Amino acid sequence: MSSPFLKLIQQGATAEVADQVQADPALAAWRDPQGVSALLWAVYCGQTLVRDFLLAQLAAHGVALDVFEAAATGDQTPLRSLLATEPDLAQAFSGDGWTALHLAAAFGPPAAVAALLAAGSSVATFSQNPQKNQPLHAALALGKNAETVKLLLKHGAPVNSAQAGGFTPIFSAAIANRRDLVEVLLAHGANPHCKSDAGKTAADFARERGHAELAAWLEAQPTK
Repeated sequence: MSSPFLKLIQQGATAEVADQVQADPALAAWRDPQGVSALLWAVYCGQTLVRDFLLAQLAAHGVALDVFEAAATGDQTPLRSLLATEPDLAQAFSGDGWTALHLAAAFGPPAAVAALLAAGSSVATFSQNPQKNQPLHAALALGKNAETVKLLLKHGAPVNSAQAGGFTPIFSAAIANRRDLVEVLLAHGANPHCKSDAGKTAADFARERGHAELAAWLEAQPTK
């Protein structure tokens, strides 16, 4: 069950979050039963004002970020320091089943992704949660940063690997109407005609969302 504080974060109620933290400074470092922090929840929910407020509060009280928070927020100094002193963190899982590379790929800047790759984070690791996905899936579903996608592919990210539901990376690019990302994936061997467990192709997903031009273009691609 969500706590009242978590609900405020999810709602983006920055003033109310600030009032509660002022009354109880320990709330800035609050974590849910899985160990997911208030800061990460703000990132997950796209609440940038709450995120920035919590970052400032943690810094003001000398509370260090963990590797998952550093990866998701793109804070290079703690991220590189943590990876240098505890190399195993490059492969560790968060309480909700993500590696730091998943989180950097989904929410962080390419520099955070590069730091994790340099530290040995695996592009082939599947998340330990119902999504059962890899960092490339996360990058395309959420971050959609072309530089991040190229970095992951350069380091061998499986371009046709399926996550839960038989969903391959190209589906997310098609859903977002990002032909540029589709082209990057195709250049690295993505199959434009693969099907999900429900029998849908990337073109089907694009057409369902009104991206008729991209759908037609995908259907015209040669079979790999």
